[in-house]
Amino acid sequence: MALTGVTFLFTLMVAAAVVTFPANGCSPADQAALMDFKAALKEPYLGIFNTWTGSNCCQGWYGVSCDPTTQRVADIILRGESEDPMYEKAGRSGYMSGSLSPSLCKLDRLTTLIVADWKDISGEIPDCVTTLQNLRILELIGNKITGQIPANIGQLSKLTVLNLADNQISGSIPGSVVNLGKLKHLELSNNHLSGSIPADIGKLGMMSRALLNKNKLTGSIPNSITQIRRLADLDLSMNQITGSLPVQLGSMPVLSTLNLDSNQISGSIPTNLLSSAGLNILNLSRNSLEGVLPDVFGSKTYFTHLDLSYNNLRGSIPKSLSSAKYIGHLDLSHNHLCGPIPNGSPFDHLEASSFSNNDCLCGSPLRTC
Repeated sequence: MALTGVTFLFTLMVAAAVVTFPANGCSPADQAALMDFKAALKEPYLGIFNTWTGSNCCQGWYGVSCDPTTQRVADIILRGESEDPMYEKAGRSGYMSGSLSPSLCKLDRLTTLIVADWKDISGEIPDCVTTLQNLRILELIGNKITGQIPANIGQLSKLTVLNLADNQISGSIPGSVVNLGKLKHLELSNNHLSGSIPADIGKLGMMSRALLNKNKLTGSIPNSITQIRRLADLDLSMNQITGSLPVQLGSMPVLSTLNLDSNQISGSIPTNLLSSAGLNILNLSRNSLEGVLPDVFGSKTYFTHLDLSYNNLRGSIPKSLSSAKYIGHLDLSHNHLCGPIPNGSPFDHLEASSFSNNDCLCGSPLRTC
């Protein structure tokens, strides 16, 4: 009897192990979903999907990795631009066509989905991707994806990176995006997005990078964006944004890069934007900004790039620019500035093109006063 009991207990343990850790090391449902994903894509040059064979999708399948405990698929990382020896041997970057299969949504333990820089993947982002509650990284940059950003994208409460740049996505930025409380990087540049930036985007308190440039966004810059204390890089350039610059932009504690060029922004430049000690790159060119340049530069001013060209700025060039710690590239051309160009650094290393097409600027490197 005792031997029978031990045998029975051992059988139960083995049965439990088989349920938790499949003999082939891969969930059959996950493997079926991956095969559907593969079937919707065509990759003719590198042979990536040639590795997707056998019964264990957790081992040897290029770009696929599993949770070692559950043996469920956790990551799909497929990049068309890579230093992998496979790419070097082929002597080319990746190319892939087809579309993203909704079967991806059956991979309910997925934490990372990167299908980036394949150049010709088209179709829409499956709406059901918003049901992947464990997803932390969604990166589909560099394809030809169309349609809209799923309206319920805000349901992905663990998402830290949303990168859909360099596609053909249209429609507006979903209002639910502001519910992505853990989002750190938002990259939607070079698409066909329209409409305005969500007014309460300031709720994204963890965000450090927001790149929304090269779209068709309209409306004004929401004041709430200045509440994102961790925001270091903001790019809204090459849109159709109107209105004035939020006064508190220059008070953001870690903002170092601000690109707002090629819009329709009007009004004056806030004083604290030019006196900010942390801002290193500021591009406000090709807007409708007016007024005078505030004389607020000082020993903590450090701009590697300061471009205010193609606006309607008037008055003289502030003499305090000469006291700046560093000014690398400076462009004040195509305004209505007048008077003498100050002497000394940074003016002594700038070319005439930095000051051209103003009303009556004079002095080196332009004509003498």
